[in-house]
Amino acid sequence: MSKYLVVITGPTGIGKTAVAIKVARFFQTEIVSCDSRQIYKELNIGTAVPTAEELSAVPHHFIHSHSIFDDYNASRYENEALELIDQLFRNHKILLLVGGSMMYVDAVCKGIDTMPDADPEVRARLKEQLEKEGPESLRHQLKMIDPEYYQTVDLKNPNRIVHALEITIQTGKPYSSFRKKTAKERPFKIIKIGLNCDREELHRRINKRVGQMIDAGLIDEAQKYYPQKNLNAMNTVGYRELFSCFDGEITEEKAIELIKRNSRRYARKQLTWFRRDEEVNWFGPGDSDKIIAYISTKIKSYES
Repeated sequence: MSKYLVVITGPTGIGKTAVAIKVARFFQTEIVSCDSRQIYKELNIGTAVPTAEELSAVPHHFIHSHSIFDDYNASRYENEALELIDQLFRNHKILLLVGGSMMYVDAVCKGIDTMPDADPEVRARLKEQLEKEGPESLRHQLKMIDPEYYQTVDLKNPNRIVHALEITIQTGKPYSSFRKKTAKERPFKIIKIGLNCDREELHRRINKRVGQMIDAGLIDEAQKYYPQKNLNAMNTVGYRELFSCFDGEITEEKAIELIKRNSRRYARKQLTWFRRDEEVNWFGPGDSDKIIAYISTKIKSYES
């Protein structure tokens, strides 16, 4: 009997959790989160973790499952998520994969290219260069030795640049050569649902949620983990801006303004990414009934 993984994705703040719970309850199934920050058990407010009521409504997985001190990435997530999905399919015909972390969605649906293990000495050397010379030095180095990856990488994320450089330096091959983007076969059918609304409404939702996070104690949460600000897990919108405030670089008011702006920018990036995927079928955040009907029809078409 065929198994079906229903992916519910879309930009930050669009309301994926609420829709996913309605869909999961209708199909009497479980939710596998693919949010790269909600996995961290230390973080609650800035990662918009589902409420206790939402978590009790439907079984969730990969929520508060790891620590910010874990060296976690999309490749590890691919292996762990597929193992869990295989187990859950023993009791369910349909499962939900819910979240907007682009690499994590692709890790499950398409697979991550196999990368060589990083050399700790090379990484340490690059980290030292980052601290002494700043990120611009690493960006220039990456542009020289792997211009293809330089065009696509998030240049504001030094950890991505360091990783690309360490692989390139130790193998003598451009990091981009390991990113073949060949989709792996999966032993289940994948149905992709994207959530979106008009730009003005999305921005309103994002700004409102940031305000709610501040009211709920985001500043105190960020202050608590300020000593860990250099961890990759903390290189996240919401915390990063407040760390700059704590460093005396910007005011608290400016930090909140930047959290809203950077959240909106991240939403645009997510939409650009998911819109490239022709398999994604788009709905509004209030279209739960239509989504359920679409999934049911899609499964019937597979089985007819």
